[in-house]
Amino acid sequence: MAVDTTTYVPAPSRTSAYLDWLQMLTGAGLILFMWSHMILVASVIPTPRLMNAIAHFLEATYMAQVGGPIIACTFLLHFVLAARKVPFRVEQQSTIWKLSRQLRHTDTYLWLIQAVTAMVILIMGCIHMWTVLTDLPITAAKSAARIQGGFWLVFYLILLPMVELHVGIGFYRIAVKWGFARRKDRKSFKKLETYLTAIFVAIGLMALVRFLTLSV
Repeated sequence: MAVDTTTYVPAPSRTSAYLDWLQMLTGAGLILFMWSHMILVASVIPTPRLMNAIAHFLEATYMAQVGGPIIACTFLLHFVLAARKVPFRVEQQSTIWKLSRQLRHTDTYLWLIQAVTAMVILIMGCIHMWTVLTDLPITAAKSAARIQGGFWLVFYLILLPMVELHVGIGFYRIAVKWGFARRKDRKSFKKLETYLTAIFVAIGLMALVRFLTLSV
Protein backbone atom coordinates (compact mmCIF):
# COMPACT_ATOMS: atom_id res chain seq x y z
CA MET A 1 0.00 0.00 0.00
CA ALA A 2 1.34 3.43 -0.93
CA VAL A 3 1.95 5.84 1.93
CA ASP A 4 0.36 9.29 1.71
CA THR A 5 3.42 11.43 2.47
CA THR A 6 1.34 14.63 2.58
CA THR A 7 -0.35 13.52 5.83
CA TYR A 8 2.41 11.41 7.36
CA VAL A 9 3.72 12.78 10.63
CA PRO A 10 6.98 11.30 11.94
CA ALA A 11 7.07 10.09 15.54
CA PRO A 12 8.77 12.45 17.97
CA SER A 13 12.32 11.51 18.91
CA ARG A 14 14.60 12.26 21.84
CA THR A 15 16.73 14.42 19.54
CA SER A 16 13.66 16.47 18.63
CA ALA A 17 12.90 16.95 22.33
CA TYR A 18 16.45 18.15 23.01
CA LEU A 19 16.24 20.56 20.08
CA ASP A 20 12.91 21.87 21.40
CA TRP A 21 14.55 22.51 24.77
CA LEU A 22 17.44 24.30 23.11
CA GLN A 23 15.01 26.37 21.05
CA MET A 24 13.15 27.34 24.22
CA LEU A 25 16.34 28.25 26.08
CA THR A 26 17.75 30.36 23.23
CA GLY A 27 14.37 32.01 22.80
CA ALA A 28 14.08 32.83 26.50
CA GLY A 29 17.61 34.23 26.48
CA LEU A 30 16.85 36.43 23.48
CA ILE A 31 13.63 37.67 25.09
CA LEU A 32 15.53 38.79 28.18
CA PHE A 33 18.20 40.37 26.00
CA MET A 34 15.71 42.30 23.87
CA TRP A 35 13.85 43.67 26.87
CA SER A 36 17.16 44.66 28.50
CA HIS A 37 18.38 46.15 25.22
CA MET A 38 15.25 48.26 24.89
CA ILE A 39 15.60 49.61 28.42
CA LEU A 40 19.27 50.47 27.81
CA VAL A 41 18.49 52.23 24.54
CA ALA A 42 15.66 54.10 26.27
CA SER A 43 18.22 55.54 28.69
CA VAL A 44 18.69 58.24 26.04
CA ILE A 45 15.23 59.61 26.86
CA PRO A 46 16.14 61.34 30.15
CA THR A 47 19.62 62.33 28.95
CA PRO A 48 22.12 61.20 26.26
CA ARG A 49 24.83 61.21 28.93
CA LEU A 50 23.17 58.26 30.65
CA MET A 51 23.16 56.22 27.44
CA ASN A 52 26.79 57.13 26.75
CA ALA A 53 27.80 56.11 30.28
CA ILE A 54 26.10 52.73 29.96
CA ALA A 55 27.60 52.15 26.50
CA HIS A 56 31.06 53.10 27.79
CA PHE A 57 30.72 50.65 30.69
CA LEU A 58 29.68 47.81 28.35
CA GLU A 59 32.62 48.48 26.05
CA ALA A 60 35.19 49.08 28.83
CA THR A 61 34.28 45.68 30.31
CA TYR A 62 34.26 44.10 26.81
CA MET A 63 30.65 43.04 27.29
CA ALA A 64 29.73 44.67 23.98
CA GLN A 65 32.67 43.23 22.03
CA VAL A 66 32.17 39.70 23.40
CA GLY A 67 28.45 39.76 24.09
CA GLY A 68 27.55 41.11 20.65
CA PRO A 69 28.89 38.12 18.69
CA ILE A 70 27.44 35.72 21.28
CA ILE A 71 23.99 37.27 20.88
CA ALA A 72 24.36 37.15 17.08
CA CYS A 73 25.25 33.44 17.18
CA THR A 74 22.38 32.74 19.60
CA PHE A 75 20.05 34.66 17.29
CA LEU A 76 21.07 32.58 14.26
CA LEU A 77 20.95 29.30 16.21
CA HIS A 78 17.45 30.10 17.46
CA PHE A 79 16.30 30.82 13.91
CA VAL A 80 17.73 27.52 12.63
CA LEU A 81 16.03 25.58 15.43
CA ALA A 82 12.69 27.34 14.90
CA ALA A 83 12.92 26.90 11.11
CA ARG A 84 12.48 23.15 11.58
CA LYS A 85 8.76 23.78 12.04
CA VAL A 86 8.23 26.67 9.64
CA PRO A 87 6.44 25.80 6.36
CA PHE A 88 8.71 27.08 3.58
CA ARG A 89 7.15 25.23 0.65
CA VAL A 90 4.19 26.86 -1.11
CA GLU A 91 1.88 23.87 -0.65
CA GLN A 92 2.73 23.73 3.07
CA GLN A 93 2.00 27.43 3.48
CA SER A 94 -1.30 27.04 1.62
CA THR A 95 -2.31 24.14 3.87
CA ILE A 96 -1.53 25.91 7.13
CA TRP A 97 -3.39 29.08 6.06
CA LYS A 98 -6.45 26.98 5.17
CA LEU A 99 -6.31 25.16 8.50
CA SER A 100 -5.89 28.44 10.37
CA ARG A 101 -9.02 29.88 8.76
CA GLN A 102 -10.95 26.72 9.53
CA LEU A 103 -9.82 26.42 13.14
CA ARG A 104 -10.00 30.15 13.95
CA HIS A 105 -7.70 29.40 16.87
CA THR A 106 -5.98 32.41 18.43
CA ASP A 107 -2.80 30.54 19.35
CA THR A 108 -2.47 29.29 15.77
CA TYR A 109 -2.68 32.86 14.48
CA LEU A 110 -0.05 33.90 17.03
CA TRP A 111 2.29 31.20 15.73
CA LEU A 112 1.76 32.45 12.17
CA ILE A 113 2.58 36.01 13.25
CA GLN A 114 5.75 34.70 14.89
CA ALA A 115 6.76 32.87 11.72
CA VAL A 116 6.24 35.96 9.53
CA THR A 117 7.97 38.37 11.92
CA ALA A 118 10.89 35.92 12.25
CA MET A 119 11.64 36.25 8.52
CA VAL A 120 11.66 40.05 8.76
CA ILE A 121 13.78 40.05 11.93
CA LEU A 122 16.31 37.62 10.43
CA ILE A 123 17.19 40.08 7.66
CA MET A 124 16.74 43.39 9.44
CA GLY A 125 18.21 42.18 12.73
CA CYS A 126 21.41 41.05 11.01
CA ILE A 127 21.70 44.44 9.29
CA HIS A 128 21.22 46.26 12.60
CA MET A 129 23.77 44.13 14.49
CA TRP A 130 26.37 44.42 11.73
CA THR A 131 25.92 48.20 11.53
CA VAL A 132 26.26 48.71 15.28
CA LEU A 133 29.05 46.21 16.02
CA THR A 134 31.24 47.42 13.15
CA ASP A 135 30.97 51.05 14.28
CA LEU A 136 31.97 50.93 17.93
CA PRO A 137 31.97 52.75 20.27
CA ILE A 138 28.23 53.20 20.65
CA THR A 139 27.20 56.77 21.43
CA ALA A 140 23.93 58.66 21.52
CA ALA A 141 25.27 61.08 18.88
CA LYS A 142 26.08 58.25 16.44
CA SER A 143 22.67 56.67 16.93
CA ALA A 144 20.95 60.02 16.48
CA ALA A 145 22.89 60.80 13.29
CA ARG A 146 21.99 57.41 11.85
CA ILE A 147 18.29 57.75 12.62
CA GLN A 148 18.14 61.34 11.38
CA GLY A 149 19.45 60.10 8.04
CA GLY A 150 15.93 59.18 6.94
CA PHE A 151 16.31 55.59 5.74
CA TRP A 152 17.17 54.30 9.19
CA LEU A 153 14.12 55.90 10.77
CA VAL A 154 11.84 53.91 8.45
CA PHE A 155 14.01 50.85 9.05
CA TYR A 156 13.53 51.03 12.82
CA LEU A 157 9.85 51.91 12.56
CA ILE A 158 9.44 48.56 10.79
CA LEU A 159 11.87 46.56 12.93
CA LEU A 160 10.57 47.81 16.30
CA PRO A 161 7.01 46.38 16.14
CA MET A 162 8.26 43.21 14.41
CA VAL A 163 10.68 42.49 17.25
CA GLU A 164 8.27 43.33 20.05
CA LEU A 165 5.47 41.26 18.51
CA HIS A 166 7.80 38.30 18.07
CA VAL A 167 9.24 38.61 21.56
CA GLY A 168 5.87 39.12 23.26
CA ILE A 169 4.25 36.18 21.51
CA GLY A 170 7.35 34.08 22.18
CA PHE A 171 7.04 34.85 25.91
CA TYR A 172 3.41 33.71 25.87
CA ARG A 173 4.05 30.57 23.80
CA ILE A 174 6.97 29.46 26.00
CA ALA A 175 4.75 29.83 29.06
CA VAL A 176 1.98 27.76 27.45
CA LYS A 177 4.12 25.07 25.80
CA TRP A 178 6.28 24.35 28.83
CA GLY A 179 3.48 24.42 31.38
CA PHE A 180 4.20 27.75 33.09
CA ALA A 181 0.74 28.94 32.05
CA ARG A 182 -2.03 26.41 32.52
CA ARG A 183 -5.21 26.51 30.47
CA LYS A 184 -7.03 28.64 33.04
CA ASP A 185 -4.12 31.11 33.02
CA ARG A 186 -3.92 31.62 29.24
CA LYS A 187 -6.30 34.56 29.10
CA SER A 188 -4.36 36.53 31.74
CA PHE A 189 -1.04 35.63 30.07
CA LYS A 190 -2.36 36.91 26.74
CA LYS A 191 -3.29 40.19 28.40
CA LEU A 192 0.15 40.41 30.01
CA GLU A 193 1.82 39.71 26.66
CA THR A 194 -0.29 42.40 24.97
CA TYR A 195 0.53 44.97 27.66
CA LEU A 196 4.25 44.17 27.57
CA THR A 197 4.34 44.45 23.79
CA ALA A 198 2.51 47.79 23.86
CA ILE A 199 4.78 49.14 26.62
CA PHE A 200 8.02 48.22 24.83
CA VAL A 201 6.78 49.54 21.49
CA ALA A 202 5.89 52.82 23.22
CA ILE A 203 9.33 52.97 24.87
CA GLY A 204 11.00 52.31 21.51
CA LEU A 205 8.99 55.05 19.81
CA MET A 206 9.87 57.55 22.54
CA ALA A 207 13.55 56.67 22.13
CA LEU A 208 13.30 57.22 18.36
CA VAL A 209 11.68 60.62 18.91
CA ARG A 210 14.44 61.50 21.37
CA PHE A 211 17.12 60.57 18.83
CA LEU A 212 15.35 62.70 16.21
CA THR A 213 15.50 65.76 18.45
CA LEU A 214 19.15 65.40 19.49
CA SER A 215 21.67 67.81 18.05
CA VAL A 216 24.40 65.95 16.12
